[in-house]
Amino acid sequence: MHLVLIDGSGFIFRAFHALPPMTRPDGTPVNAVFGFTNMLAQLLKDHTGTHIAVIFDAGRYTFRNRLYEAYKAHRPPAPEELIPQFALVREATEAFGVPAIELPDWEADDLIAAYALAAEAQGGRSTIVSSDKDLMQLIRPSVQMMDPLKKKPIGPAEVMEKFGVTPDKVIEVQALIGDSSDNVPGVPGIGPKGAAALIGEFGDLESVLAAAPSMKPSKRRDSLIEHAEKARISRVLVTLRSDAPMPLPLEALVVKEPDGPHLVSWLTAQGFRSTISRLGLGTPPPPPAAVAAPPVVRPDDAPFGGYVAVTSAETLREWADAARTAGCFAIDTETDGLDAMRANLVGLSMATAEGRACYVPLRHEILAEQIPLPDVIAILGPLFADPSVLKVLQNAKFDMMVLGRAGFPPISPIDDTMVISFAQDAGAHGHGMDELSRLHLGHTPITFDQVTGTGRGRISFAQVPIEKATEYAAEDADVTLRLWGRLKPRLRENHALALYEQVERRLIPVLLDMEQAGIKVDAEDLRRMSVDFEQRMGVMEQDCHRLAGHPFNVGSPKQLGEVLFDEMGLQGGKRMKTGAWGTDSSVLQGLSDQGHDLPARILEWRQLQKLKSTYADALVEDINPDTGRVHTSYAMAIAQTGRLSSTDPNLQNIPIRTEEGSRIRRAFIAEPGNVLVSADYSQIELRLLAHVADIQALKESFERGEDIHARTASEVFGVPMAGMDPMTRRRAKAINFGIIYGISGFGLARQLGITPGEAQGYIKRYFERYPGIRDYMDRARAEAKARGYVTTPFGRRCWISGINDKLQARRAYAERQAINAPLQGGAADIIKRAMVRLPAALAVESPRARMLLQVHDELVFEIPEAEAADLSVTVKRVMEHAAKLSVPLVVETGTGRSWAEAH
Repeated sequence: MHLVLIDGSGFIFRAFHALPPMTRPDGTPVNAVFGFTNMLAQLLKDHTGTHIAVIFDAGRYTFRNRLYEAYKAHRPPAPEELIPQFALVREATEAFGVPAIELPDWEADDLIAAYALAAEAQGGRSTIVSSDKDLMQLIRPSVQMMDPLKKKPIGPAEVMEKFGVTPDKVIEVQALIGDSSDNVPGVPGIGPKGAAALIGEFGDLESVLAAAPSMKPSKRRDSLIEHAEKARISRVLVTLRSDAPMPLPLEALVVKEPDGPHLVSWLTAQGFRSTISRLGLGTPPPPPAAVAAPPVVRPDDAPFGGYVAVTSAETLREWADAARTAGCFAIDTETDGLDAMRANLVGLSMATAEGRACYVPLRHEILAEQIPLPDVIAILGPLFADPSVLKVLQNAKFDMMVLGRAGFPPISPIDDTMVISFAQDAGAHGHGMDELSRLHLGHTPITFDQVTGTGRGRISFAQVPIEKATEYAAEDADVTLRLWGRLKPRLRENHALALYEQVERRLIPVLLDMEQAGIKVDAEDLRRMSVDFEQRMGVMEQDCHRLAGHPFNVGSPKQLGEVLFDEMGLQGGKRMKTGAWGTDSSVLQGLSDQGHDLPARILEWRQLQKLKSTYADALVEDINPDTGRVHTSYAMAIAQTGRLSSTDPNLQNIPIRTEEGSRIRRAFIAEPGNVLVSADYSQIELRLLAHVADIQALKESFERGEDIHARTASEVFGVPMAGMDPMTRRRAKAINFGIIYGISGFGLARQLGITPGEAQGYIKRYFERYPGIRDYMDRARAEAKARGYVTTPFGRRCWISGINDKLQARRAYAERQAINAPLQGGAADIIKRAMVRLPAALAVESPRARMLLQVHDELVFEIPEAEAADLSVTVKRVMEHAAKLSVPLVVETGTGRSWAEAH
């Protein structure tokens, strides 16, 4: 007996990620099915045994989750386009006459172990078709593995190369090192080499743990003692259960010839004509007539226009049926405002194919015949929630919120053309629909102003004549679907598919929940704060008048310029094109650095004035009357580095380290019975610098948990870390952060109050101590000049405009961007990866816990007070394991009744 066991789940995911989007004639996505089918066909040709089976996972949760709740809990859900393909893959297996085996509560690996050892018990041998490291524990004389892509056998030599031990010891090593991809904890600080050495010396896990107390004092010894139980549960989790039930007996797995006509019929239904020919199954019949499938391969462009208004339930059902048949359609909404938390739905549009779109009016004031909203929800709601039909939107978060507030069920699965564009072209251009249409379709859409008018003559969209509304709204849906057909295939070409699928798209519902949750603010405290700020500004104005020698309007740039440069004769002023003196913050900061009091006082006044108007006053107006909370909006496609932008209100510009900034944060509070929890990545950009530039000294310092600024001061200034002067540490801190932003000697001199020559000397010594940083900066500049973009450690492209500009000032600025973008963008990637994992992790422990805010490297949560301590640990764990770097990620958490108290 030679039993061939195929790791079906591994085949599916490899095929899905290896092939571009494909649909069969009815619009169902089938790229994974196509890849799986061809892999299976080739395998049956090359590696036929006497018995064969394809083994699948039956579901996400198994007995291991009951043993250890965190097991695979952070795993992302399957991509939306893959979900309808799981059943088709099982159909493919059946069409080829191969048994497909799965069993609820058990993993495919356990079933593979059970069948392999059952074959051994009958004197047979097995070949496991997989490269999964977890299956390597099964290798023995009667069991071998075969890598399906490399087409090479995996035996004891390959196991020794990977784990440093023989197959029978793989479990022991895995118990020590754990597995971050499955959330198997292991023993922190012990890697593959260390684990192999321990098992080589002591034989097995229990012997290692028994010997730990007598080992020489070290971090490894302490970790083994402290995390012994984690190692033991890890061993249970990684051990494959050969006692798993076998749904089919071995004799049912005998190789059989497939039913040719049935196989041809099935392949034809999927549109796999090339597979029929390759297998020599005859000339395939012509494909069945397709119903307006979305353009995966671009056809001749259909003309824009000819759209229809849908005003009867019967017609709307026909459109819904067409969308369901196509398997993919575009949606757009029309509203009476731009605030998704307050705007009302006026109508919605759908496109089921290029050039085929409609508009469904709902609240138009001058149209008698409209379908009642409850009827529209009844017809389209099931379609919006149908997991087998892909919904395409432009800026999906806005439309999903508007539709949800109108009463529609959650929309899933989705694609977002704005986010698709941003994932591959951040910084190259804008990602609004009109700009994308001109860029990728060569078409300029009708503008909102063209249908509503401008200025005092503007009317609301609910008052637009239905003919104009249909032309405008349906075109938006049509353009969105066409953009999807052009942009989605480019993700793979631009190496951005994983970023979009695993991070950016999964972030949309997370941000939607955060925006809808909002955060409570203390309106009375804000009003008191506004009065206090106004009084303090009055005192500052009097002080400015005294310094100037007479009263003047402190808020007037023109009057200020005359005071500073005409009357006081200060040097360094420059006139603008209008003839007035420039008095922006950079000018005032330069004068302040020279020791002039009035510019310094003006800067303080402006800062307080901004905080008063932007936060103390505006936040009260921003409180939503329906929820009593403030709801910021997160822009996903603005920042070149991938960072989120907070708008309406912007909560990312509140000063962090000033008394006034802390005062404003005190007004952000938790509901009674809850607390706010702040979780902030510590020095994440410096950690990324150490990682990408491979600076051993910095990496060691982070590994040991040292004060990184004191370490830099010691390296650059040659002083011991112990008892370091705070001023010396402050200078090193300014250098550390300044280097990230490409700071010049002049800029550092201004920060530290020293001469440019002295500052340049500091920078020179810094690069001498850390030469890898200079190398990294040179690489980043060169990459940007050659390609036009730089990449983060996680593959995000950040396009750098002006990198080859003839103007030296613009070019220098672009070079600084090129240096910083991989670090700031890498930090954005990491916190986004954490954000898409956190909701599921929190839901397991507390359904009432909510993630509310993201501010740069910080996340803010509202959590029931009794659960805050445990959930803070969960948040910290998920965030610190969001990415694997060569330095540890560290998250600092705090808890309090207010944001200030928690920060």
